[in-house]
Amino acid sequence: MVSGDTELVNPAQRPGWGMSSPPDADSGIGFDLDVRDVDAVADRRDELVAAVRDHAGTIAYQLARLQGGDYGRTTLSTAGGEWTVKHEAGELEFLLFSPKRGSDTYVVSTKQSPDPTGLAAALDDYANMVAAWNDYVESLSGVLDDVTAEFPEPASTGGLVAERDRVLDAIRETCGVIAGEIYRYEADDYGTFTARVDGDRWELKWEEGAVSYLRVGGSGGVYLLSQYEAPSAADVREYADPFAGFVEAYNEFVAELDSDLASVRI
Repeated sequence: MVSGDTELVNPAQRPGWGMSSPPDADSGIGFDLDVRDVDAVADRRDELVAAVRDHAGTIAYQLARLQGGDYGRTTLSTAGGEWTVKHEAGELEFLLFSPKRGSDTYVVSTKQSPDPTGLAAALDDYANMVAAWNDYVESLSGVLDDVTAEFPEPASTGGLVAERDRVLDAIRETCGVIAGEIYRYEADDYGTFTARVDGDRWELKWEEGAVSYLRVGGSGGVYLLSQYEAPSAADVREYADPFAGFVEAYNEFVAELDSDLASVRI
């Protein structure tokens, strides 16, 4: 119940109350502001970057020749900061200017173009970078003048190799006899004969009566004979004398077999 003179009013019936209506499409609201075109600035920046790329590319090429690698870089100090030149296969990869104050600017980069303000600051110091490079190259002038290109004649290893091969041929010949005899006895197509000499394990592997390898010292040891490569002369020298002990172990093995067979009565 409502008392007195209070009047209930439907909001929809009073102007300005409730939901507002959408603005008139013909109201003409807009901005009379000019947006400047950046084409001129961008074009000038690209022109300057291209010129620096060509010029600094010469430094990158010379740096690659000096360093002698596929990749390289150098840092040059100036009054304004530091410049880093990086090359790949003699081509300029990037040119970075790190001022003493302010942010770094990649004057030349494969990723993005530099900010015009940073580029302007860098180019103010670019001539100093080139001068620093020239001073660096000049500091190397004559550094090799007193270096002699006359060297002692390298000693030949021909005689040493011949002696190594002579010893190995004798070891190979002896092992060939052992392999053939064991092949006759075992009657198998392949096998091994092992013996321990002065604490070292010697293993001779044979296949159809031919030597496959002679190894000293287990799986990680030295191959005196193999199908791949010859051992060093130092290894041959170390194991040439103990090889006699390996042959004696084989002879003892054969003697024991002979004794065992002699005791057989048929």
